[in-house]
Amino acid sequence: MRERPDKKSRLSVYLDPDLMRLLADFAARREQSRSLIAEAAIASFLSPDADERQEAAVAKRLDRIDRNIQRLERDIGIANEAFAIFIRSWLTSTASLPEAAQVAARAKGGERYDKFLEALGRRLAKGPKLRQEVLEDVP
Repeated sequence: MRERPDKKSRLSVYLDPDLMRLLADFAARREQSRSLIAEAAIASFLSPDADERQEAAVAKRLDRIDRNIQRLERDIGIANEAFAIFIRSWLTSTASLPEAAQVAARAKGGERYDKFLEALGRRLAKGPKLRQEVLEDVP
């Protein structure tokens, strides 16, 4: 007896129990048979454009990563420049204190630092962020 050309062929495969559970769960959620899901997965895997789709997905992810890295580089550059300006300003405007006044200055410095941390926390929580205030293209 000869098979009809439109009749599907039977294939028996052995799947890892975890993979079989995933297949069964997916098929149940989609209200499709496990055979139909497996057939679609195999067809997708064997299709000639599968490599192109995968390459496009990887390229999209790489583009997103590249944009994130560029944004990080910009933010770090802003932070470095702001820090350098602050240090230069602080060093040129702060005079050395006599030995007797240093203890009081340390205590006052601790208070100021605590206030700085509170202000920083508020700014980080509510914004605006420094990078939003800095112009992108400065001539």
